[in-house]
Amino acid sequence: MSATPLLEGLHVVDLASFIAGPAAATILGDFGADVVKVEPPGAGDAYRSLSRMPPNPRVEGVNYPWQLDNRNKRSIALNLKAPDARAVVERLVAWADVLVTNFPPHTRAKLGLDYDDLAPLNARLVYADVTGFGEEGPDAHLPGFDVTAFWARSGLMDITRQHDAPPAMNAFGSGDHPTAISLFAGIMTALYRRERTGEGARVTASLVAEGAWAAGMWLQAVLVGGKGPRPSDRTDPPNALANAYRTADDRWLLLAFANEDKQVPLFLQAIGHPEAAENPHYADSQSRRAHAGEIAGVLDRTFAARPLAEWRQVLDAAGLTYGVAQTIEEFAHDPQLVANGILVPIDDGSTEPHLTVDSPVRLDQEPKVRPRPAPDLGEHTDSVLHDLGYDDAGIEELRKARAVA
Repeated sequence: MSATPLLEGLHVVDLASFIAGPAAATILGDFGADVVKVEPPGAGDAYRSLSRMPPNPRVEGVNYPWQLDNRNKRSIALNLKAPDARAVVERLVAWADVLVTNFPPHTRAKLGLDYDDLAPLNARLVYADVTGFGEEGPDAHLPGFDVTAFWARSGLMDITRQHDAPPAMNAFGSGDHPTAISLFAGIMTALYRRERTGEGARVTASLVAEGAWAAGMWLQAVLVGGKGPRPSDRTDPPNALANAYRTADDRWLLLAFANEDKQVPLFLQAIGHPEAAENPHYADSQSRRAHAGEIAGVLDRTFAARPLAEWRQVLDAAGLTYGVAQTIEEFAHDPQLVANGILVPIDDGSTEPHLTVDSPVRLDQEPKVRPRPAPDLGEHTDSVLHDLGYDDAGIEELRKARAVA
């Protein structure tokens, strides 16, 4: 195992905001890249204010979303609209191996930040661009968040709701973070290509493409002439053995049997209904689907008779596959997270550091850097400018011109 992080020496400019783009840059930083976060003076990236907006939980003194998606970065406060800022941008591009942006197409064009504007400044630049709805088509110009472009547009919002219930809202960032992984994968692919060709490349990802990939099984069925699933009715599901059931202490279990013909007799024995194995309604998958509502009713009454802890013992003893609908609070203390390094301490110098969620990409042979605190706005403006070749007098001139803060 190398003691030197894999991406040490890689220079990354993060021109993006909110989650998907910046989170991809964070993963690069987790593997040791030097990531410079470019933010507008004043308020900075609007994502900084998210922890103060309802319905997010308030944690006094801890900007938890900012820490999650912007650790291991340096921050420079740069006014991209100021004429004198252009020289700084061009030096950043020349310095960078990777540039990440999520500006809408018209904004990129107005600021001179399109790929065609920047690629001539650095032939080896990997330009990574993430959008809501892709680069082409009638909606390419629209702003997109994960709830609109990933969750709603893809059909996921519709097919995961219960019958006759309103659409379910997704967990904030649940479309952004997988899109960040796709963007990271694209960046690493482009860097591999650069090793072979010596040339930079443009990488694209979008929330709508990630939504299509997430809904891919259903989407593919429709593309070949099948009928898409409708919102489910838990009391009359397509499959009673892939359904949720409430226990006596108001918890929810989800059954998930991959090999039903083998597992159903074991299951019926475990839950105290061995006689049902002789019932033709349970005989095979076709019969079980045809009588799913009836079976769901039996299982509703069965699971409602005992608390979750007892059912876990029963199902575990039988070796059956199931899930428990945990709360976020329970998940935060799930021993699997610490055991597998999914939660890691922030290297903030305190005796009892806070934990943060590690990025899910890992290599056993390549260590990640310990997560450092996310930067304050403009915390590293001077050090970044010095790295770009500016002296103190030059930095002062940039401040006088309101190009940096």
